[in-house]
Amino acid sequence: MDIKTYQTQALLTDQVPGSNDDEIAAALVVPMLGLAGETGQLLSEYKKHLRDGEAHRLFKERVGEELGDLLWYVANVASKFGLDLDEIAEQNLAKVQARWAPISAEAPQLDHGFPEGERLPRQMTVLLVEERGVEPSPKVRMTVNGVEIGSLLGDNAYDPDGYRFHDVFHLAYAAILGWSPNLRAFLKRKRKSRPLLDEVEDGGRARIIEEGVAALAFDYARVHSFLKGIGEIDYALLRTIQSMTSHLEVGNATAADWERAILEGFAVWRDVLGNNGGKIFVDLDARSILYLGPN
Repeated sequence: MDIKTYQTQALLTDQVPGSNDDEIAAALVVPMLGLAGETGQLLSEYKKHLRDGEAHRLFKERVGEELGDLLWYVANVASKFGLDLDEIAEQNLAKVQARWAPISAEAPQLDHGFPEGERLPRQMTVLLVEERGVEPSPKVRMTVNGVEIGSLLGDNAYDPDGYRFHDVFHLAYAAILGWSPNLRAFLKRKRKSRPLLDEVEDGGRARIIEEGVAALAFDYARVHSFLKGIGEIDYALLRTIQSMTSHLEVGNATAADWERAILEGFAVWRDVLGNNGGKIFVDLDARSILYLGPN
């Protein structure tokens, strides 16, 4: 039986269907409570299995029965919201595949076909040097392939938190996603041969969005030990970032892509912070960012 047929047949057994908006709203309480109740029953069966082991001979049958009841209530809720359970299943499958599917070995070449001077270098050796004695707080200078770029960066915070090294995140986005309008601007690799694309993808708005993504991820990391020992990022954060960037060329990046970029960026950032700077190797062909050691 396909899931659409099941939804149609299940609706015929609905004892509280509701015929208008008010009645449907009230009738939704039953399947909503049913979902909660059947979930509790499923957990109860598992508790018995843990307690009784093989003596609980009907364990699988009971689990199947409870899952069937859950499926009925899911179908009922979907019907009352005017949703197609078949479409819901397809959308959910696409979501989890994008969340967990392996990513390609090479960073996307979003600037393929552009002149060499408008393309991000596929390999970069980066030095981050912290300069002490600069008022009112330490500042960081960055060089890429021997050329100093950008400006001195501080934490811009009352309590030093290491944000002065946040260019690492731009490097990670370039390495994993093939995307960083800020790094393009620093390197003078904006795609000016196509004015509209340059304005949209490499212009001020895109750069602000990238800084917003970095700040959002940093705030999340701050309350999660700066992601030390963490292998997964909350999907809500990844979904927010995808929404922020959906209209840009990086909009094709999956949740898994963003998760890897953030986790690997923070792994390097922690090393950089611990050594007050250092050397980093960025390889877009290998889709990697590596900390090579202190200066």
